[in-house]
Amino acid sequence: MGRFAPSPTGPLHFGSLITAVASYCDAKARQGKWLVRIEDTDIPRISLGSEQHILCAVEAFGFEVDSHIIFQKDRLDIYESVLTQLRKQGLVYACQCTRKILGSNHIYTGTCRHLNLPFEHQAIRIKVSDEELCFTDRLQGKHCSNLAYDLGDFVLKRRDGIINYQLAVVVDDYLQGVTHVVRGADLLDNTVRQMWLGSVLGYPVLHYMHLPLAMNSQGQKLSKQNLALALDLSQPSVLLQKALNALNQPAVDLDTPSLMLKQAISQWSVEAIPHSLMLNGHYL
Repeated sequence: MGRFAPSPTGPLHFGSLITAVASYCDAKARQGKWLVRIEDTDIPRISLGSEQHILCAVEAFGFEVDSHIIFQKDRLDIYESVLTQLRKQGLVYACQCTRKILGSNHIYTGTCRHLNLPFEHQAIRIKVSDEELCFTDRLQGKHCSNLAYDLGDFVLKRRDGIINYQLAVVVDDYLQGVTHVVRGADLLDNTVRQMWLGSVLGYPVLHYMHLPLAMNSQGQKLSKQNLALALDLSQPSVLLQKALNALNQPAVDLDTPSLMLKQAISQWSVEAIPHSLMLNGHYL
């Protein structure tokens, strides 16, 4: 089971299309199912019209979704119930530290871990252990991290009440039966903390593949923050062919998107994808 899980903080760009194509072809080539999930827990950052653009893009590019599309903002009670479970097990705690208090130190030193602060109106952090965790990415190879030294206890719910990405993605991947995660290499550093949270919750280990990133002419990854152009939904076949080329896949005939995807699935090759963090060339 694979999935495509964009955040509606802006319209989809070419980097998003690469991820969607790779996750779709990888799932279908293994006779698996493919899901779409809108990761919109950070409600204040939702960009007007972005969710509609995502849904229109899924249709325009010929993707066949194997179950109903879910929106994380409709599932907040589920995430809260998982937090309650972790709280009862003594695995999380309230944290009053602000960004001003923490300063530039990206490693949380456990300042509030033993203060037993009330949970209301505070951030909630999960306790991590002092041990090395490793996984082998299907493209990027072996990666290891000791969360206690590299990151520290990390946030599952912010002080403003927003559910953190780390919690929502782990819970939904489990509940939706996702087995293979295909996403951009910019999310590679999230993997060990998601593995840790999943292990604490008793969830099965997932298979990961982090794709090389499409870069612009300034050497920046394509992103909404870097003003990447929105996908032009009027020429899906051309863009689909371009995405497959970026993934170094065998050529497909220029046709309707659905037929192009069927051909791409039949000749899908993970080995052909560049085993790097960035794609060669520049994209818009």
